[in-house]
Amino acid sequence: MRRFTALYTRLDASTATNDKVAAMRAYFAIAPAADAAWAVSFLCGRRIKRLIPSARLREWTAEAIDMPLWLVEESYSAVGDLAETVTLLLDEIETGDTGLEIALHDWVEQRILPLRDMDDEARKARIVGFWRELPTDARFTLNKLLTGAFRVGVSRRLVTRALAETADIEPARIAHRLMGRWRPTPQFFERLIDPEDRGEDAAQPYPFFLASPIEQAPIAAMADLGARSEWHAEWKWDGIRAQLIRRQGQCHIWSRGEDLMEGRFPELEAAAADLPDGCVLDGEILAWAEGEPRPLPFARLQRRIGRLKPSANMQAKHPVRFLAYDLMEYDGADVRESPIEDRRAKLQSLVDGLESDTRIAVSANVESTGWDELAALRERSREFATEGFVLKRAGSPYRVGRTRGDWYKWKVDPYSIDAVLLYAQPGSGRRSSLLTDYTFAVWDGENLVPFAKAYSGLTDEEIGQVDHWIRRNTRERFGPVRSVEPTHVFELHFEGIQASNRHKSGIAVRFPRIARWRHDKRIEDADTLDGVKALLPIEERIE
Repeated sequence: MRRFTALYTRLDASTATNDKVAAMRAYFAIAPAADAAWAVSFLCGRRIKRLIPSARLREWTAEAIDMPLWLVEESYSAVGDLAETVTLLLDEIETGDTGLEIALHDWVEQRILPLRDMDDEARKARIVGFWRELPTDARFTLNKLLTGAFRVGVSRRLVTRALAETADIEPARIAHRLMGRWRPTPQFFERLIDPEDRGEDAAQPYPFFLASPIEQAPIAAMADLGARSEWHAEWKWDGIRAQLIRRQGQCHIWSRGEDLMEGRFPELEAAAADLPDGCVLDGEILAWAEGEPRPLPFARLQRRIGRLKPSANMQAKHPVRFLAYDLMEYDGADVRESPIEDRRAKLQSLVDGLESDTRIAVSANVESTGWDELAALRERSREFATEGFVLKRAGSPYRVGRTRGDWYKWKVDPYSIDAVLLYAQPGSGRRSSLLTDYTFAVWDGENLVPFAKAYSGLTDEEIGQVDHWIRRNTRERFGPVRSVEPTHVFELHFEGIQASNRHKSGIAVRFPRIARWRHDKRIEDADTLDGVKALLPIEERIE
């Protein structure tokens, strides 16, 4: 635990990328494989499922330091981060260092995970004992693990880079090995950094290549990209990014979030049975009815996402389609370094071999005589139920992650509305002591109806100003949530909108964010619910 605590403390204290990579590289170079495997798991964002309700941790903290529970609750409200709150309050009790000598994997496997099978009294005794045998910095690390809030400002890309430098292996190979289903065991870590390729799991996906955004105006974007003939253009579909894998006589479907969607789309698995072994397709799962010229609204696809074994009726009512737009493996060989034209030709030949089954199809290239024509088509994206274009440089390979230069997403302008701030609550991580998560409302007659939450888009200076104002103008408090006087208007942007029975407003928006603080507008100038509903696709509009 000593080494891992030192690593966490150094990562938490630094904002320099190179320093973070150096810290991880130094840790991986000396940590036993059993510890390093768990470290990789935590640093890549995997968390231990919360074993103890946060309310219990606050209660046990109050008992341990003989403090009224209400004062612990107030402290938590002020700090915003439970692990940090508990650690600061526990400064009152004695500390030890015997726990530092226990290996990280023993802490996790022999001490933390067994808590799930204990009753509350046994859990309390064990956790209070843990606190007493660790110094403050190690307590903080432990509390982060216990609360499931282990975030330390390290991306998977940085973890991959540190591991690649430690083992002197190409980052792409490390990234591939970190994909899919793996358990943090010593054997996994040894294979992860092994220079030799020992063969991968038949179900293992590849790292996705992510397009970088184009944020300039169309004319500026065209000038930067060069000739239109140097780029392939495809529609940017609004579905679930996925890899369809056909190996060893089986089909596996992985989402971009590394969720193995086994059994959720049986019709796609059945269609993929006609693909030859040793191929991996990259594409999008869409709700799409046979014979229709465009996909169904994303809300229809959402009905399928959570169904582990959809019935025949569900499949018929909410049909899906896999639109493939790239090929990563062909005839058992990794073809990601091949030019895009070669990959597309092989992809087309695979899909053509499916004959009349249209549940798997190729996303066609969009033709245009020049950038002006393509820009005009982009403005009509929503007519085709798309989000704009993905542009891919001619001759480009399939890279890893968001590597700029070869793939760009040229999205249609977002929806935009003006809304009133109604509620706020603390953020997470470094913003846990600030009120940064906001709920916004629009007018429904004479009432303000909440319709969206957003937490990104403001500058640090603006966040400080809003936080200060909220604390002075709080009307009511509901746990960590505060209601405020309806005073301020903000311009919100979002990518999609759909009807929703689960929301009081009757709508749900996708990827909302704050575009700007409208100091120039009064709350009476905010948009209406009817106006927002008018943005819904015609087939979803609620009367």
